[in-house]
Amino acid sequence: MSLHHQLALTFVKKIGPVLAKSMISQFGDAEQIFRLSKTALTKARGIGAKTLQLADFDEALRRAELELKFIERNNIDVFFYTDPRYPKRLKNCHDSPLLLFSRGNANLNMQRVISIVGTRNATDYGRQLCKQLVEELQEYNILIASGLALGIDVAAHKECLRMGVPTVGVLGHGYDRMYPSQNRGTAEKMLENGGLLSEYPSGTKPDRENFPQRNRIVAGMADATVVVEAGLKGGALITAEIANSYNRDVFAFPGRLGDEYSEGCNFLIRNNKAQLLTCVADLAYSLGWEKNTELKNTPEQLILPIDLSTGERAIYDIIRENRSPLAIDDLSIKANMPVSKLAMALLDMELQGFIRSLPGKTYSIN
Repeated sequence: MSLHHQLALTFVKKIGPVLAKSMISQFGDAEQIFRLSKTALTKARGIGAKTLQLADFDEALRRAELELKFIERNNIDVFFYTDPRYPKRLKNCHDSPLLLFSRGNANLNMQRVISIVGTRNATDYGRQLCKQLVEELQEYNILIASGLALGIDVAAHKECLRMGVPTVGVLGHGYDRMYPSQNRGTAEKMLENGGLLSEYPSGTKPDRENFPQRNRIVAGMADATVVVEAGLKGGALITAEIANSYNRDVFAFPGRLGDEYSEGCNFLIRNNKAQLLTCVADLAYSLGWEKNTELKNTPEQLILPIDLSTGERAIYDIIRENRSPLAIDDLSIKANMPVSKLAMALLDMELQGFIRSLPGKTYSIN
C-alpha cells in the first residue's frame, strides 16, 4: 500500500483508527479510499454523509506529503497496522492506532513484553523497586516499555540502559520535540537498544489529552503492566484500567499505609484490579515464564491428544510445532479456521488440559 495514502488517512478529520480500519477492510487499502467518490464511501459501514462532509481528503494528502519529507529527514520508520513489525499485542486491541512512528531498533514483537508505569513523583522506595524489578527481569529476554515521563517511567528506562535490557518509550507528541526536555539524553541512548514510539505526526504538541491516548499503547503492546508506585490520580492508574479493559494482567507493588504515592497501588490490589507483586517470581509464575538459564535436560514429554477431534488435533499440532506461544489470529491463519470457531475449540482444549491461554490471546501446550 502507498505510505503517502496510509499517512493521509490519519489526517482525515472525523475518521479515527476504528473507522479507518473498518473502511480498509471494506475497500481494500488506503489508496483505494482516496480514489473513491464521497458518494461511494457512504456505502461503508459506520460512516455517514455528515462525517464525509467534514472530511477534506485533499488537505489530508497535502499534510501527508509534508510528513513524508519529515520522516525521510529524521530516519523514522512507519508501521501501518498491517505491517508485520507493528506490535501484534497492540493490534489485537480494538482502538489501536492506525500507524506508529518508530525510531530505534526495537523488536516490538519479542516473546515477552512488560510495561512499567508509575508516579512522576517517585520516591527512593519506588526507584529501588524499579532497580530490583529490571535486574530480575533481565533474565527473561524481555522488552520493557514505558511512557518516558519523569519519575518511575524514566527510572525504569535508565535501569534498562544500565542493565542492557531493550526498552521503548511511548511519546505523547511528535518527533520534532521532546517532553519533558530533561529526558532527551535518555531518549537518545534508548535508540541504541530499544527506541521510541509515537502515533503523533510532527507538529503535535504534548497536550494533556494526548497522554491517556499514549497510555493505551503502553498497556496494549505488553503482556502485562506493572505499577511500581502511584497515587490515586494520574496516568499510571489510567494505564492499569486500560490494561484491564484489554484483558491483560496488571501487577502492583504494595506500599506502606498512608504513603501518598502508594495509595494507587494499594487501591488496585484492594479492588482486585491488580495482582499483588513482591518479586519477579510472582509475575513469572502468573504468566507461565521460565528463565533463559533454565534449560530442560530431560526429553520433552508429550501428552498424546487421543481425546481430541481431528480439527482439535490439527490445532494442537500447530501450537506444539510453533514452540512459542501462538496468537489466536496467527493460529486462525495457520489452521485455516474462522476465529469464532477456533475460539470454541481452544476453550474445549483448555478445559481438557491440553493447552493453556496466556496474556494477549496467545496459546501454548500445557
